[in-house]
Amino acid sequence: MVLKSHRHRACSARMYFGLGSKQLMHKHPPHCRYNAYRTPNFPQFRTQYIRRRSQLLRDNAKAGYDPSLRKQYLRLRSQLLAQRYGPLSEQSSFRAYSNSIVRSSRTTLDRMEDFDDDPRALGARGHRRSVSRGSYQLQAQMNRVVYDERPPGSVVPTSVAEASRAMAGDTTLSENYAFAGMYHIFDQHVDEAVPKVQFANDDKHLLACCSLDGTISVCQLVPTPPVVLRVLKGHSRGVSDFAWSLSNDIIVSTSLDATMRIWATEDGKCIREIPDPDASELLCCTFQPMNNNLTVVGNGKHNLHVVNISTGKKVKGGSSKLTGRVLALSFDSPGRILWAGDDKGSVFSFLFDMATGKLTKAKRLVVNEGSSITSISARSWISREARDPSLLINACINKLLLYRVVDNEGTLQLKRSFQIQQSSHPVRSIFCPLMSFRQGACVVTGSEDMCVYFFDVERATKAIVNKLQGHSAAVLDVSFNCDESLLASSDAKGMVIVWKREQK
Repeated sequence: MVLKSHRHRACSARMYFGLGSKQLMHKHPPHCRYNAYRTPNFPQFRTQYIRRRSQLLRDNAKAGYDPSLRKQYLRLRSQLLAQRYGPLSEQSSFRAYSNSIVRSSRTTLDRMEDFDDDPRALGARGHRRSVSRGSYQLQAQMNRVVYDERPPGSVVPTSVAEASRAMAGDTTLSENYAFAGMYHIFDQHVDEAVPKVQFANDDKHLLACCSLDGTISVCQLVPTPPVVLRVLKGHSRGVSDFAWSLSNDIIVSTSLDATMRIWATEDGKCIREIPDPDASELLCCTFQPMNNNLTVVGNGKHNLHVVNISTGKKVKGGSSKLTGRVLALSFDSPGRILWAGDDKGSVFSFLFDMATGKLTKAKRLVVNEGSSITSISARSWISREARDPSLLINACINKLLLYRVVDNEGTLQLKRSFQIQQSSHPVRSIFCPLMSFRQGACVVTGSEDMCVYFFDVERATKAIVNKLQGHSAAVLDVSFNCDESLLASSDAKGMVIVWKREQK
């Protein structure tokens, strides 16, 4: 009876969109609805359904229907799906999510607002709006169907990913991550460590790196030969970290000189210098992914601060204290959970209020007492291949650690570890950006033995997929460009190597 009522309302919703009953039966037969939920073991059905649905929506849009009717239909459809199946996960609403972050990034320098003074951050009666955080639990329930059929010790359900394996050419990870050699070597920071190297967002050839010499280099890899476009100068001591805005128009940097700076990437000018609220060394930074007006920084006095980069002010309620010097930060993709690691071996999770910028401390995990957490990388593996939200952590214990995010408060559960050499240097690691379209799932890390390692998180034994050798000092950071054709790595002696992947 409930299902019948649900279908009746769904039909009513489609009538809003201008489809009659005959059109409805022809274009959306009952057996093809919600295939993504009914057939988790056959992902190709979901692909076919989405393509067909997109085609029908385009056809109807060309017919000249009233746009307001379409909005009413989509709103009602969303309500019905949420009522039937629960809130949508981040990846299932990826298009809406992408549109929203593009809007927020586009206004990075134009409409930055101080959340402390913004009345829109409050409801009609002055109450702060809350944000739903149930997606992790919902996704876990949806994944059980697949995981119950997996052998013990499996990490991600790539064995049922026929559709995506076809998109990737059905090649193995070793073939995917075979490298032809060095594409270019940058040595403008030689003799001073380069703790961070990162490609620009959705860009193949724009690269930046920061150095303990107090500068940041922005490099262009194409056309050849690669060149250093500009050097950002202004910090009086070493630059510890930096981050690209989503639209790549600005870079935020933190320094041991107790300041953060906002740079315009187009001309290299410093837009604003913001002193640390505690007058302490700033050690790490990250943008709020859904609102690039806000940046989170960590300092040497154990404090986290959410800073509005347009006003230079600390956001009210956006500060918290850890047990040690804050060395690593990472948001989940929707920006609802922030993880922070310190030099005492603890990883804290915080709930981020999207309306006000307030941080609420949620969970604490002691990875290893007294060991520095040098890198945290979050990945929402909510896809056909890897449906587990996960965290990748370097912790100075000669291991790379992979954790599962088990609830909506950022609680972590260890999946597995990989042997590397790291006991003292601030080594970082990353998830491969295209891993959801590969057979298997790969992570990349630096190491104190001067090598870059690729690990397959699915292999129970011999997890090393590839090892790159060429550095003459500890490899501190690694970064892929958006299509994985190039990999950049930096070391403790200031060398940056760009590696070229073999073309298949």
